Amino acid sequence: MSKNPMMNIVKGAAIGIAAGVAMGYVGKKSMDNNPKLRKKANRALRTMESLVDTAQYMFR
Repeated sequence: MSKNPMMNIVKGAAIGIAAGVAMGYVGKKSMDNNPKLRKKANRALRTMESLVDTAQYMFR
């Protein structure tokens, strides 16, 4: 291991980016093959947007 703490941050970020890209690829392939999954994902996204909007309204 390197003694430089910044190097550990860079390694962690690189691992996180690689994991995100891999999950995005797998998710896209599964959504292309399954229309019901796409519909559920869109519904979940709309619900999450609604929750965020509600939270923003509460903090005003």
